[in-house]
Amino acid sequence: MGLIESHAIFACYPLLIAALSGPILQEQVGWRRWVAIFFGFIGVLIILNPTANVFSPLAIIPFFSAILFALYGLLTRYAARQDTAETSFFWTGITGVVLMTLIGVWVWEPMSSRDWAWMALLCVTGVAGHGLLIKCYEVAEASAVQPFAYLQLVFVSFIGVGLFGEVIGLNVAIGAAIVIAAGLFTFWRERLRHRTL
Repeated sequence: MGLIESHAIFACYPLLIAALSGPILQEQVGWRRWVAIFFGFIGVLIILNPTANVFSPLAIIPFFSAILFALYGLLTRYAARQDTAETSFFWTGITGVVLMTLIGVWVWEPMSSRDWAWMALLCVTGVAGHGLLIKCYEVAEASAVQPFAYLQLVFVSFIGVGLFGEVIGLNVAIGAAIVIAAGLFTFWRERLRHRTL
């Protein structure tokens, strides 16, 4: 799978957050949101194109990643009810360092000197993005933040086409449009609901 296809599947995580916000955050999930979630998964199926080679066991990796990232977002929002963004940022960082050290120490290989600059850039952008995401969950509801996540498809498409020479297939474009439309509908309904309260 290419970068664009895998991220198009991963982009269903905002819909998963909408679906799981009821049981985890005790938010009400109405029938309209469930319809949007259903159409979002139809969009993912169109991206996967079960009749083509794109549908492979490897497709489960970005989908499973989307599930885990949705749970992370929900739990971060849940923790933000009592903890500050700084506390969440500290503990997720420490937990990640400890777990990855325990896993990685057994297969450690020194980095080449040319990779240090790329690693530094990765660390800076990762820390900044992670910190901003946690701060965002501290000040906004999980469902209100999610439509902005669809911008990743735009950035990934530019990177995939520009750097890796990928081609956006028709099924990926149609499926991604359905997933984005379902997420934006969920956002619109959420905004409408808050205006009437």
